Amino acid sequence: MGERSVEEFSLLIGGKAGFGIDKAGMVIAGILSRLNYRIYIYRDYPSLIRGGHTFSIIRANKKKSAAHFNKVDFILALNQETFDLHRNRLNTGGIVIFDIDSVKVENLPISAGVPIGKIMKEEAASEIMRNSCIIGAFAKAAGIDWDILKEIFDAEMDREAQANLKIARRGYDETQQLLRVEPVSGQPLPFITGNEALSQGLIKAGLNVYVAYPMTPSSGILHYMASTADKSGVTALHLESEISVIMAALGFAYAGKKAAVGTSGGGFCLMTEGLSFSGMSELPVVIVMGQRTGPSTGLPTYTGQSELDFVISAGHGEFPRLVVAPGDCEEAYFWAGAALNLAWQFQIPAIILTDKTLAEGVASFDLEAAGEVKEKYFSLWDKKGAYKRYALSENGVSPLAFAPEKDAVIKVSSYEHDEAGITIENAESTRVMQEKRLGKEKYLLSALESYEAVKVYGDKNSAQALLCWGSNKDVCREAAERLKLKVIQPLVLWPFPLKQFKAALSGVTRLIVVENNATGQLKNLIKRFGIVADEQILKYDGRPFTIDELIEEARKRI
Repeated sequence: MGERSVEEFSLLIGGKAGFGIDKAGMVIAGILSRLNYRIYIYRDYPSLIRGGHTFSIIRANKKKSAAHFNKVDFILALNQETFDLHRNRLNTGGIVIFDIDSVKVENLPISAGVPIGKIMKEEAASEIMRNSCIIGAFAKAAGIDWDILKEIFDAEMDREAQANLKIARRGYDETQQLLRVEPVSGQPLPFITGNEALSQGLIKAGLNVYVAYPMTPSSGILHYMASTADKSGVTALHLESEISVIMAALGFAYAGKKAAVGTSGGGFCLMTEGLSFSGMSELPVVIVMGQRTGPSTGLPTYTGQSELDFVISAGHGEFPRLVVAPGDCEEAYFWAGAALNLAWQFQIPAIILTDKTLAEGVASFDLEAAGEVKEKYFSLWDKKGAYKRYALSENGVSPLAFAPEKDAVIKVSSYEHDEAGITIENAESTRVMQEKRLGKEKYLLSALESYEAVKVYGDKNSAQALLCWGSNKDVCREAAERLKLKVIQPLVLWPFPLKQFKAALSGVTRLIVVENNATGQLKNLIKRFGIVADEQILKYDGRPFTIDELIEEARKRI
């Protein structure tokens, strides 16, 4: 077929859960990144250790993105189920690469059958090495030079690298070249998960301790923090429950250590009393809340955006909080750092809303485009006079001191208290302290004006706009580019940046909200401020929007 001149293409690799499909996707991504493509990987897997069907869609694009199409140009089928489930995804002219010993492929104009079973037997190779064989076959079919494949295998295969490389070579040699994917202009970028980007942002902003009980999709943060602890200096703790996690983090804050925790909806339920303790005691903490499909256990390995209402109103009593929702790896990096800095600047809890799509999705990461993250320092006691942990101030923020501090009694309390932290119950002091805490929100909003709390994409002059939050950012942006629409993305969801949001709405006469939930939680949030959306596009089956799907739905509403 000759050389293929393309801006982008997508491929799907699938097989049994537990047989290395994720690793195979990462190796393929490495090969395509080596050709200077920008990478995005959508991972779909069941909540099983082994068995069931898992697949990854790898999108190689000349431009950076964190969204994918339903249609693909290659299917790499390691078993019959993969072909049967996904054959309808194949674009016209697409190619199926399959194990000729176990997969039947009929009525396709272009395909490449590889005797993977035969090769495995001849090489006495383990079942998981089938992935290496089909990767080699894909590289040959796509006209990718063997040296590039070898380079990536050497870098990615930490165990049995030579055996895997030998199997990959067998697959490469057994396949005919069907086209040639050429390198594109530019330089390779590293590709990482949203969890890893967020972790790096927290570390850059001065995180001291990360505490968690593993819960999909936030577990990757704990893994990353533990694996990089020697280099970063961050202490990573795996405790026995989410209750102990949040209370330990507040204990670290009392001692002057910047702490963050991670969980999902079910774990956050257990943290809500600790969240209120943070509000009353004014102990800063960052909570990473990775959303998935609920209620209850729901679909633990699939995505959702159903916790916006929950995190804004969680906890008993009234106290200020920061809620941010990054949409891609660059924003996860930047806003993780910002959340940690703002939590300590205002001595409040800060919640970072992610979801499975962002947390576990893999994308090329442009550090330069992410924005600078650096540690900011907070107000410390000047050691003049008696120390008052909750000293009144114009902006509600009291100077901090940490035990053991000479000549200071540092008392924090979950009870209502006076400036010194001593329990009180009288009406006037209660009113004053409530107003002290709640008054911080005004100054937090003022501080947020120096951040790009609301972003605008697409046709900025369009009178029709898609409104989205979190990981729907890029799927909305790409759909809007094709439909000539505007996109509005609030990154800060509480306190709601109304001034910036109204500026973004300028000229918009038709507003369409796009969310991965069943009740339109962002639509309901903006209604609290007198802004009524005209339409909504909701998806709540655990899967993210694909670009082609959203285009079709948006066309019905514009």
